Amino acid sequence: QVFLVESGGGSVQAGGSLRLSCAASGNSYSSYSMGWFRQAPGKEREGVAIIDNINRAKYADSVKGRFTISRDNAKNTLYLQMNSLKPEDTAMYYCAAQMGWVPRLVASEYNTWGQGTQVTVSS
Repeated sequence: QVFLVESGGGSVQAGGSLRLSCAASGNSYSSYSMGWFRQAPGKEREGVAIIDNINRAKYADSVKGRFTISRDNAKNTLYLQMNSLKPEDTAMYYCAAQMGWVPRLVASEYNTWGQGTQVTVSS
């Protein structure tokens, strides 16, 4: 089992950038698929980007070309580089983990979650 702690959220103006980090503690981090999800007030949690244990990545259409997911298995850390931020990117961002290969941006397929980090983008 892994335990996840997100950091790096904050408030930025539209067009700005943020880099989120998710530190994982526990065993076999490199065997997990990892994902970033977000949830805005009154909305369902949605998938942003996922990366599996051999670095295959998948993105939501709304963030393609602007966000980049990556992982450093030596540091047990997951990242989300967010560029060209828009007000509609405002949400609580969560890191998630699931052992093995998880090919879809579906929150219910992940069983381990961090506490979240808030991202606010102003126009």
